[in-house]
Amino acid sequence: MEYLIEVENLNKSYPEFSLKNVSFKVPGGCIMGLIGENGAGKSTTIKSIVDLVHADSGKIRIFGKDIYKKGKEIREDIGVVLDGTGFHETLKAREIGRFMGKIYKNWDEKYYQRLLKTFEVPGNKPMKEFSTGMKMKLMIVAAMAHHPKLLILDEATSGLDPVVRDEILDMFQEFIQDEEHSVLISSHITSDLEKVADYITFIHKGEIFLSEEKDRIMEEYGVVHCRPEDVPSIDADMIMGVSRGVYGCDVLVSQRNKLKQKHPNFVIDRIKLEEVLLFKVKGDK
Repeated sequence: MEYLIEVENLNKSYPEFSLKNVSFKVPGGCIMGLIGENGAGKSTTIKSIVDLVHADSGKIRIFGKDIYKKGKEIREDIGVVLDGTGFHETLKAREIGRFMGKIYKNWDEKYYQRLLKTFEVPGNKPMKEFSTGMKMKLMIVAAMAHHPKLLILDEATSGLDPVVRDEILDMFQEFIQDEEHSVLISSHITSDLEKVADYITFIHKGEIFLSEEKDRIMEEYGVVHCRPEDVPSIDADMIMGVSRGVYGCDVLVSQRNKLKQKHPNFVIDRIKLEEVLLFKVKGDK
C-alpha cells in the first residue's frame, strides 16, 4: 500500500500543551478524518505536517519524501486550508487567482473560475464583505485550483450550511477516485466524516488513541450498557473507555460482535464517531 502521508513519532512541546509520539499514515485514494476535542492537537498536527510548525522530533514524509528536505517540491502538489487563516480581507477572488498563479506552476485559472461559479463565490467582492462560509468556500476553491495530489484541510466545512457542505464533500470524494489522491481533514462535524471518510484518526491531549478504517469502527465498536459489577467480566483488551453513572455503566468496546457471543444477555449498541470521542474525553479507563 502506498502512503501519501506518513507521520512517525511526532513530538512538539509548548508550555501548556504537547504532541506526544503522534503516528499515523494516510493511504492513497482515501479520505482520512482527524477528530479530537478543542485543544487536542489537531491543528498543531496539521501545521507540523505542512511545516508551519517545526516539530521537536519525529519524521514526516509526504509522497515518500521528507517534508524538511523536499518541502518546496512537495508543496507544489498540496492544497492546504487552515482554520482561522486565509487571504487578506481586502483581496477579491479574481485578484487571489492572479496572486496564486504566480505561486503554483500548475495553477489552472479556467478551473479556478469554474469552481468560483459552481460555489457562487463572487469574483469582484472583497473578502471582508464575505460571510464565514463564503470565505471558507473561496479558500477551498483556491486550494484545489492547481490540481494538487493531496488536500490537507483544518475544519474546512465549518461555517458552511448543510447543502454547501454536501457539495464540498462530494467534491472531495470525486477528488480521491484516482488512487494517487487523498484528503486529510480535521473536523468537529463528525456526521460529515461518517459520510465520506475511509479512515478515522482520533487524537486526545496530544496523543493518538485510535487510527483505523471508519467501517471497522462503525461495525465492530459498540457500547455495552451494564451494571458496575459486570465490567470486570469484559475482556480488558476490548475496553476503550468507561462512563460510570449513578445507576449503571456504559462501556466502549472494540469487538462488539465477539462480546455479544460471549455475553448474549448484554445490551450492546452500535456507535457513532462522536460517541467514541466523548468516551475518551469524559469517561475513565
